[in-house]
Amino acid sequence: MADVKMVNLTIEGRPVTVPDGMSILEAAKTAGVLIPHYCYHPGLPVAGVCRMCLVEVEKFPKLAPACATTVMEGQVVHVHSPKALEARKGVLEFLLINHPLECPLCDQAGECELQDYTFAEGRADSRYREPKRFNPVEDFGGDVLYVANRCILCTRCVRFMDDVAHEPVLNVSERGDRAFIGKADGHDLTNVWAGNVVDLCPVGALLSKDFLNKARAWELDRAATVCTGCSQGCNAVAETRDNVPVRLRPRPNDAVNQYYMCEVGRQTYREFGRRDRADQPLLRTAGSLTVVEWDEAIAATVRALAGRRVVVVASPNTSNEALFLLDRLVAGQDHDKRFRVEKGIAVPLPGATDLALREERAANATGARLLGFEERDALLADVQADDALLILGDDLTGVDGAALPAAGPIVYLGTTVPAVIAQRATVVLPIANTLEEEGTLTNLRGRVQRYLQARSAPGVARPAWYVLADLVAAVGGAGAFFQPGEVFAALAASLPAFAGLDYDALGLRGLPVSHEQTAGASAEVSA
Repeated sequence: MADVKMVNLTIEGRPVTVPDGMSILEAAKTAGVLIPHYCYHPGLPVAGVCRMCLVEVEKFPKLAPACATTVMEGQVVHVHSPKALEARKGVLEFLLINHPLECPLCDQAGECELQDYTFAEGRADSRYREPKRFNPVEDFGGDVLYVANRCILCTRCVRFMDDVAHEPVLNVSERGDRAFIGKADGHDLTNVWAGNVVDLCPVGALLSKDFLNKARAWELDRAATVCTGCSQGCNAVAETRDNVPVRLRPRPNDAVNQYYMCEVGRQTYREFGRRDRADQPLLRTAGSLTVVEWDEAIAATVRALAGRRVVVVASPNTSNEALFLLDRLVAGQDHDKRFRVEKGIAVPLPGATDLALREERAANATGARLLGFEERDALLADVQADDALLILGDDLTGVDGAALPAAGPIVYLGTTVPAVIAQRATVVLPIANTLEEEGTLTNLRGRVQRYLQARSAPGVARPAWYVLADLVAAVGGAGAFFQPGEVFAALAASLPAFAGLDYDALGLRGLPVSHEQTAGASAEVSA
């Protein structure tokens, strides 16, 4: 492979060395200089229509748009020169001519680029005295509302639908001061990827109906997470208000989801915010489930599993750490480990390499296979009458209660208590969901990715790995674990596929497992 040619230039007095062909705007980022921009987005074709990124380049006859101007050897760029600042101030003044003064009620307030740049570089007052243009709010279909009054015509939404989603339903209609984003007749933004236009909009012109008026940007707590909607493992940001999940948004990762996230993944936040949560350990006493202390529930679980064949049923959305400790818990006795995967229709995003809503609607099916769990369609097939059933995370949706073992105990670790479990379970151990704990998941390409805790668990519910670590200790298993990183270290030391991986080194972008060990671990490896 030929060496990449590097170019040396100076941006705001800072020497910069970047690959040839890079734009001035991207080169400035490497020097820690943010050039204001609206129409430019690294995941979209360059348009150069907003004129907000104008910079002064020495020996250039006029100001240059940084997004569309490539770097050159010896270039000297001034981002904050009086000439560049005056030009951008003029652009902002034109954008604000018809922009309504409704920041207090706009969902974008607090994270609006028009607000930010106007505060940093705009005029302190307005010279415009005429009435502002007004257009009614339009329903674009799906989850998207269009507020034309706020639109600055950056065309990010149009380019996304044209060049990334390959569904050209948006356009710039009319011209001049009458221009607005139009929608093709008879078409709506019902594409499963269309919600990304809301994230791409730099102002409050495109809004999510689902998030409308739910929270202000400054009221939200945010944490990095991984989407559990399918096996793609899209990187996301979980946003909560007063410990209640209100939104999932994509988090950039070039190796997984670039800058995007599908609607199925976005809506998973609802499942994490359910109110019918299991929040106390329960033990069946005199025919009914009774609240007990954790120590009593752990001891009862050990008694229930002792001396029996254990059938383990795990959810493929469970973390690698929990699955590893689950395997270690039953390693010393006769057992069978299985899981099932909900299937759906695969929907690729055509303009993004290797990104799709996958057929497997599970985040860690690959991890489960690598850890020795077997996929089963008939989840409780061949379960014997006296077998102990140990269930982790699967709520047994669609499973006939008559298929549960007649005499054997049932230990259930879950976030809710479904009716079939409430009728038959011997012990119920409440666990945290993905937003309430920390851990790792392995996507269909074998990439191990960390997710962080975004909210506190209800009651005394604990992370699944924490509960299983206590159970392993109670049966005399090796190792004491107090942090998910400690569990992952033991996992990496035990399984060849995870060998060489370090919990801290995973960062928030993830690292791949050993490819030699993952053949067949993903049912969609060539999808």
